[in-house]
Amino acid sequence: MLRHAIPPARFFSQIPNDILRHPRLGSDAVRLLSWQLSLPADRHESLSATAARAGVKPVAFQRAKKQLKQEGFFHEWKEQGRGGLWRTQQLVSNVPLTADEVASLRDSAPAPANPVVGERAARSVGRHPDEERGEKTSNLPAPAAEPAPEPDPVTAEARQLVGALRALDPRLRVPRGMVPELAALAAQWLRLGHTPGDVRETVRQALPGPSQPIHRPGGLLRHLLRDAPPAPAPPEPPRVSRMRECAGDRHPQPLLFEPMGDEELCRDCRLEQAEACAPRTPGGVLATVRGVAAARSALRGGAFTEGPTLVSNRSGA
Repeated sequence: MLRHAIPPARFFSQIPNDILRHPRLGSDAVRLLSWQLSLPADRHESLSATAARAGVKPVAFQRAKKQLKQEGFFHEWKEQGRGGLWRTQQLVSNVPLTADEVASLRDSAPAPANPVVGERAARSVGRHPDEERGEKTSNLPAPAAEPAPEPDPVTAEARQLVGALRALDPRLRVPRGMVPELAALAAQWLRLGHTPGDVRETVRQALPGPSQPIHRPGGLLRHLLRDAPPAPAPPEPPRVSRMRECAGDRHPQPLLFEPMGDEELCRDCRLEQAEACAPRTPGGVLATVRGVAAARSALRGGAFTEGPTLVSNRSGA
């Protein structure tokens, strides 16, 4: 393919090729982003106003805006200005930015300048201006700033957990003002014995479908973390973990048994060992039985036999 392009000498913008050739940005998204990047630095124009000037229809505008958000070229947030009024701030960039990078840019924005030195101030009413000078001026030293208390380890871990929830879904962009509240709720889960993985899995299972927007991610997380359930009891260890191998030599293969104490032999081996140690005196047992029978006959006044001999206890026999 042949190309014929004349480089413009003025009134042009430098757009990165990564934007013009982005595989996930539609033509409307590229047009809106290029239009915004071509505006002067002091020109503040909302993305919807650019869409109206570029002739992008409302449905196509919403689709293009979503694409720019997902790829990190467009960010917007709400902030409270003077008089308590809320306004929406928008940011476009020629490179993708994460939420943390946008937050650092917002924090490093220049603050309003202080009044010029020597500017005329209002005169105090009802007294001479020199009345407040001299010895009446208090030159007390400024109170020393108290050292900030060290954060609780559980609270610090919960705050880190809340900050990492956006990795589950880009739609979970939580306002900075809600992070302490959500961290306190997540800390309750951790104190009850839940792991950070349990909290992430609970949030992941409750997320709507990928095609559905999350208008208030902070409110959704507050609802999910508000009531922390008790942590599940740890599973009971398997019975085989309490078993021990018998130390006897009567088994052809290793035998496992569950000991009651510190014994090292199974029940059969212990019985066999007890029988081997018991005295074997069958004659003595038989003599005892015969003695008991003879004593019983004597008490009754009768005769009793001991072997083949007849014995009588009557006189004159």
